[in-house]
Amino acid sequence: MTIAERLAGLDWAALEAGLWDRGWAGTPAVLTPAECDALMASYSDESLFRSRVDMERHRFGAGDYKYFARPLPPLVEQLRVHAYPRLAGVANRWMKALGARERFPPTLAAFLARCARAGQTRPTPLLLHYEAGGYNCLHQDVYGRLGFPLQLVAFLSRPGRDYTGGEFLLVEQRPRAQSVGEAIVKEQGELVVFTNRFRPARGGRGFYRVGVRHGVSRVRTGRRYTLGIIFHDAE
Repeated sequence: MTIAERLAGLDWAALEAGLWDRGWAGTPAVLTPAECDALMASYSDESLFRSRVDMERHRFGAGDYKYFARPLPPLVEQLRVHAYPRLAGVANRWMKALGARERFPPTLAAFLARCARAGQTRPTPLLLHYEAGGYNCLHQDVYGRLGFPLQLVAFLSRPGRDYTGGEFLLVEQRPRAQSVGEAIVKEQGELVVFTNRFRPARGGRGFYRVGVRHGVSRVRTGRRYTLGIIFHDAE
C-alpha cells in the first residue's frame, strides 16, 4: 500500500476533531517497521542532508537533528505531499474561525511556490536523534514570514524497548490563564498531527487564538529517533 493510500485510509474527521479540541491528534501506524528502520539508518548518510544542528550548542536542548536536502527521500516527500491537502483544509477552517484573511492553497506545490516568492526555499523535513539524557526545549518551528500552522511527527523508535522517557510535549499558553501541558507517547510508525504555533479555541464571544509550543522530555535510557514533517520551507 502506498503512502497516499495509507493516509487516505485514516479517519480524517476524527483527526480534525482532535485538532479542534486540543491541538493535536494521533494516528495508528502509517509507517512500517522496515520503513522506520530505514529512516533511522539513513541518519548516518550525510549526502541526504543539507545541515546538522547540535541542540546543546544552541541551547535548544540536548541531542541533534538534520534537515533533509532536496530531493527529499521518496517516503518523506510522499508524506509531505499527500498529507498537506487534508491539513490545508483544516488550516483554512481555522483561519476562517479566527477571522484571519490568510488562506492556504490546495496543493503543497502551490504553497511551496508561495514560500519561494517570499525567499523561503530550503526544505524543512528533518530527522531528530536523542541519546540518554537528551531533550528538546519547548519551541515553535518558525522559518520565515510564511508558515503553515500544522505539522507531523512520525515516531521511528520503539518506546519501552529502544528508549524510555522522551515523551512528546505540547504546552498551550492560554490568555490570562495558566498553561496546559500534555505528554504524548506513540508507538513505532504512528504519527501525531499537531499545531506548531497556535490554534483556535472557543470562548464566550467566539474563537480566539491560543499559542502552542512543543518539545521532548528527557530521554532516560536508550536512543530515540523521530521524523518531523514541516510544510513551509525556510529562508
